[in-house]
Amino acid sequence: MKDDETPDNSTAATAAFERSCCPITNALDIFGDRWTLLIIRDLILGKRRYQELISSAEKIASNILADRLKKLEVADLITRRAYQQNPARYEYFLTKKGESLKPVLAAIASWGQEHYPGAVVFPQMEKS
Repeated sequence: MKDDETPDNSTAATAAFERSCCPITNALDIFGDRWTLLIIRDLILGKRRYQELISSAEKIASNILADRLKKLEVADLITRRAYQQNPARYEYFLTKKGESLKPVLAAIASWGQEHYPGAVVFPQMEKS
């Protein structure tokens, strides 16, 4: 293999850089919309089931929640496990990659609390 060739196992990584090699751009491609980090927040706070996630105060639409959960699963930030077979129902859990976002959300929560007095930071969001 030549120095300028990409190994076959990095095809997915290479595809991520089609738009930009900026790490912020690539991260925002995954969770730069209004809802994705809120879903991750709720998973950090212990919500697991679809009905728990959809009942959050921000009132995410069902179709958007379903879309974002699929997107997070494809990005390997969450995994789903069936807890009921008929009808199929799932619980959602952060993967190790998803868990690595905890300090990021803690920093965002801290910033929000500092700049928006009265904002509540949940203990699970506090920096360790």
